[in-house]
Amino acid sequence: MSLVELILTVCSLANPSSCEERQLAFLDQGSLMQCMLQAPPTIAQWSDNHPDRKVVKWRCSYPDQARKSI
Repeated sequence: MSLVELILTVCSLANPSSCEERQLAFLDQGSLMQCMLQAPPTIAQWSDNHPDRKVVKWRCSYPDQARKSI
């Protein structure tokens, strides 16, 4: 199985203009749509573990495509 990346754009609660991307690896279960469907619980868990950050945007991508868009 290959990997899919869940890419989160997160911002600091103390400084909302300070944002960065974080990549989380998912196992590819057939499509990016599967990643999109599985992402919300993972995003919620990440948010619980990082209370000083807020997820403002997220997307799924194959690792090669994510690097090309930077």
